[in-house]
Amino acid sequence: MQPVQLVEPHKKVEDGRVREVSVPPLAPRVTAGSLADIPFTNAAEAPGEPVLGRKGRDGAWWDMAARDFAAEVQAMAKGLIALGLQPGDRLAIMARTTYEWTLTDFAAWAAGLVTVPVYPTSSASQARHILQDSLTRACFVEDVEQTRMLSAERGNLPALEHLWQFTAGAVGHVMDAGREIPDALVTERRAQLGPRNIATLIYTSGTTGPPKGCVLTHGNFFAEVDNAIELLHPVFRAEHSEPASTLLFLPLSHVFGRMVAIGCLRARVRLAHAPSIRTEDLLPDLAGFAPTFLLGIPYVLEKIYNTGRATAEQMGRASSFDRGARIAQRYGEAVEAQEHGFGSGPGFGLRAARGLYDALIYRRIRAALGGRCRYVICGGSPLGHRLAAFFEGAGVTVFEGYGLTET
Repeated sequence: MQPVQLVEPHKKVEDGRVREVSVPPLAPRVTAGSLADIPFTNAAEAPGEPVLGRKGRDGAWWDMAARDFAAEVQAMAKGLIALGLQPGDRLAIMARTTYEWTLTDFAAWAAGLVTVPVYPTSSASQARHILQDSLTRACFVEDVEQTRMLSAERGNLPALEHLWQFTAGAVGHVMDAGREIPDALVTERRAQLGPRNIATLIYTSGTTGPPKGCVLTHGNFFAEVDNAIELLHPVFRAEHSEPASTLLFLPLSHVFGRMVAIGCLRARVRLAHAPSIRTEDLLPDLAGFAPTFLLGIPYVLEKIYNTGRATAEQMGRASSFDRGARIAQRYGEAVEAQEHGFGSGPGFGLRAARGLYDALIYRRIRAALGGRCRYVICGGSPLGHRLAAFFEGAGVTVFEGYGLTET
């Protein structure tokens, strides 16, 4: 793994106290264009490169090339324009983590719109507040239950003119509507956007009152994803001959998952979507797609660890698993000490013990993550130090992140 290259922070000290700490950006500031340009830039520079993983009805995974994704974004953007949506209009998306979510996000931007994520598990009152407050004109939902819920609220949503359902063929309907719209009109809409334009309104969880819409510009997202790509170099860059890829299962209605989805398309990392995090659904998707890194929350890593421990116990090998877990934790702690400059790293005996348990335990842990996963970006809540050290020892490096929707 290549070490993250950090620079010395700048500190502002007043009266002997540190009042502010900052570091210079790792990536240059974007001064023109918008997120809407990403699919079209990819199509122009690497038309045949796989940028998305899609799962067929037979369960098999296939790759979508950059030119094909750009074509679908273009077709959907034309449909949104044909249906009367104007630059700056709000378009909401209420769905699980699916290809249609990402497609709609970029198509809305290409049409000059502002996207408004709504959690798919939101209640009628929660969804109504977001759609009212944002003055949303159009909304995509995933299923019939969501359609019925919002249809019952239409009287309270005077600005809402369109309600479309993904599972009822909404994407095809919108694309069909735009068949007579010239491509140049989408190009014109995109040309009107710059880093200062609003890209999205993301509503907070409302811990201090009703959810509040955080206004994020295209420039905000460029700054975040471009610096994340540079900071987490081994995650977003291909190692050896193995292309980087991820299976996204966290909600795109949260800024964490959305940032990684946009970052993947920006860096041309193969991105796939998994709408369900139930163990019986997620594990087969991980095995089928075999990502090189994952975006997760502590619960997912805890579930992987506990499932491994329970399986070992069923096989009568619980004590062996526990010894291996202790070895992995010691190994991970030694690696961390070395990276922070106060240790020499794992010694010969520890490396040998780790090698022994790799075939017995750690390989099974990596197999549960798809077999090729070497990195996990973890956020949402703190990850226990022992668990992070265990995964490092098991061959999966965990990067912990913390951030605010507002930033």
